[in-house]
Amino acid sequence: MQTPTAASRDSGFTLIELMVTIVIATMLIVIALPSYTSQMRKSKRTDAKTALLDLAGREERYMATNSSYSTNGTALGYGAAFPITLANNDYTISAPVVVAANNTTSPPTPASYALTATAINAQNKDTSCATFSLNSQGQQTATTTGCW
Repeated sequence: MQTPTAASRDSGFTLIELMVTIVIATMLIVIALPSYTSQMRKSKRTDAKTALLDLAGREERYMATNSSYSTNGTALGYGAAFPITLANNDYTISAPVVVAANNTTSPPTPASYALTATAINAQNKDTSCATFSLNSQGQQTATTTGCW
């Protein structure tokens, strides 16, 4: 019977070495996953804010051409009617609330609009910044401060 040589005994990993590697990898995942999730939520918030700002610009262009704001997504250059779901399926933008100009009051009330993006699907877990709003005066509001 032959005895194993030293080289053949050292040619693999022991169970202890594998378990230590698994523990280290698990600890790294536990530390990195919340940070990754947080950054993904922030990037999706940015998508919603960008869509609101784009829609506000479209409303202003529509107003310059037609002397009124629109609640029709197709008229504003979007391919669909409101509510509009963003491409990443994490926010929906509701139809703009449009207030017509009232020239019978003193001082006259100008026409205005308000846009709102609301979190849906997985982004619903982002309770601190679940809604974003933007109006024709440029006022930006959110569920909590610091979201814009």
